[in-house]
Amino acid sequence: MSDSALYLGAHALSVGDVVAASRRSRSVKLHAAPELRARIERGASFLDRLLAEDGVIYGVTTGYGDSCTVTIPPELVAELPHRLYTYHGCGLGRWLSEAETRAVLVARANSLVQGFSGVSWRLLEQLQRLLAEDILPAIPAEGSVGASGDLTPLSYVAAVLCGERKVWVAGVLRDTAEVFAERGIEPLRLRPKEGLAIMNGTAVMTGLACLAHARAEYLGRLATRITALACLALDGNAHHFDATLFSVKPHPGQQRVAARLRDDLHSDRPPRNEQRLQDRYSLRCAPHVIGVLEDALPFLRDTVEHELNSANDNPIIDPDGEQVLHGGHFYGGHIAFAMDSLKNLVANLADLLDRQMALMVDTRFSNGLPSNLSGAQGARAAISHGLKALQISLSAWTAEALKQTMPASVFSRSTECHNQDKVSMGTIAARDCLRVLELTEQVTAGMLIAVRQGIALRRQKAELVLTEGLADFVTSLEALIPFVAEDRALDADLLNVIAAIHEQRWALYD
Repeated sequence: MSDSALYLGAHALSVGDVVAASRRSRSVKLHAAPELRARIERGASFLDRLLAEDGVIYGVTTGYGDSCTVTIPPELVAELPHRLYTYHGCGLGRWLSEAETRAVLVARANSLVQGFSGVSWRLLEQLQRLLAEDILPAIPAEGSVGASGDLTPLSYVAAVLCGERKVWVAGVLRDTAEVFAERGIEPLRLRPKEGLAIMNGTAVMTGLACLAHARAEYLGRLATRITALACLALDGNAHHFDATLFSVKPHPGQQRVAARLRDDLHSDRPPRNEQRLQDRYSLRCAPHVIGVLEDALPFLRDTVEHELNSANDNPIIDPDGEQVLHGGHFYGGHIAFAMDSLKNLVANLADLLDRQMALMVDTRFSNGLPSNLSGAQGARAAISHGLKALQISLSAWTAEALKQTMPASVFSRSTECHNQDKVSMGTIAARDCLRVLELTEQVTAGMLIAVRQGIALRRQKAELVLTEGLADFVTSLEALIPFVAEDRALDADLLNVIAAIHEQRWALYD
């Protein structure tokens, strides 16, 4: 782990900060400034005084949700937050991955450290210790409607802080109580507001959104590089990316994509007389497809980061004005919109690459490449099928990605006795987006195999002069993916390439 720590409470976090923490390339610590701790403790002390004065506080001296009219007897107030995480222990689905869980913990801690949640400093220290020792709550992915926050998945964080349920330690699922005993960690006894503070927020959807944004940004750059190689393999016309042409449609992201393609393809050279005037849309319009993602990413990043650096539980505790403010900051509408939008943009990358693949394997459109990009020669060519099945798989993955693009946010449900009668579905949107990313990464891996094969086959027909960036990229692909001369199973190759994509192994553009 890097010594360059993230200090929660010192400054606003970025998407990149959360991604770094999720990968354990940066540690996470609480900012040591005395004024931060004083602010946190001031909020907790205010709640203590309010309780002593018989103040009525939602979720502290009342029941939760539609049970807010139920008054909690004073002798049971301390037990109430533990009941909250107990009855929300009904999550199902896959476990969040280790990286996803770290992102969730960082997002929740960063919200609480804003100082508007009435939690104790000790709770923040307990969250920070889980991250430091990589003791990760086992969080089921399904069960949140995204308002009142991520209640059910975050109940697994609250329970672990109190020494209950399960945690992942070094990839092994274990009882939290056993791990805490080994590490000398004392389970928390939650203060009156702390159950709500942990659970009634947007940390799951926000943590997942940070990871999704970083993966999508990389895929956009990778799709651009693949397009350049597809253009070369298909003997396409690089002048579709001309600077003057793009100056008349000034979307900045679209222009950046076109400029990257120009740099990759030497497109300042005059076209050959025999070159086709217009390539098919999946080449010619690639900047217009990838550029939409490129233009949307800054806005989507700002949206996610605003949520990441917000206090998003209910009620909000104002330690300076000494107010308890009841509202709906747990509502994940902004994340829902960001993730519904992002999954649409990413699925369009899959569709673009799938169309390029279809051109490359078809002799009617590949401008001289062998059928299905087969590398077999002589008599054995008759029994060789090259990348025929890979193209079918790309089509399947693309179709599934496109199917997932229905916005989750339009499927709001009325829940919890109509208290939660309009909900965001932000966590479902984030999970959908991650699935679309997974499928699109599979399409991208298949297309990397195809362009590696296509460039090799084109070189058998004519000399290709590659720019330095493309030449280095092709060399790395050749080291990763053996040329397909005889038919072979490609699943191992695909898994190797997908791993390289996840690691963001290639530096792509400045």
